[in-house]
Amino acid sequence: MTENASAAKGFDDLLAANRAYADSFDMAGFDGIAQAGVAIVTCMDSRIDPLGLVGLRPGDAKIFRNPGGRVDSEALEALVLATHLLGVERILVVPHTRCAMASNSEAELRERIGESAGEDASWMTFHAITDQERALREDLARVRSHPLIAKGTEVAGFVYDVDTGLLRQVA
Repeated sequence: MTENASAAKGFDDLLAANRAYADSFDMAGFDGIAQAGVAIVTCMDSRIDPLGLVGLRPGDAKIFRNPGGRVDSEALEALVLATHLLGVERILVVPHTRCAMASNSEAELRERIGESAGEDASWMTFHAITDQERALREDLARVRSHPLIAKGTEVAGFVYDVDTGLLRQVA
């Protein structure tokens, strides 16, 4: 079996699930505007359902995910676009408890990745978070002070508890 055939076989379950999803797909022609006027910046952690945790559905919000749920330059770019072109009026920044980015130092992440990859990872930056609440407050300040975030946009920060499902507002 060729490498490509082997890789394709590894996605059969996902493609079958996609076909089932498409059978009841009802968003054809949707304009992409955030129907609830919400954008959420959160972590890529698989324990987080960004829409479900605030009672929203597909089409209601713009979602930006990255390690640690940080407001980096790419997240800011997405938020600027969302507030001017995609109907976003409220922004939630939502890191979470027991996050690997806040539970490991930069050196620990480099060591763990290096061991897993069998390669030197000392050159890579993972942006470990030493104080999650301070980082969240800094991220909120970046959004609130950005000159291209639409005026009047509401911005708030919450920590999502992966063990209870609850949000705790920080700022």
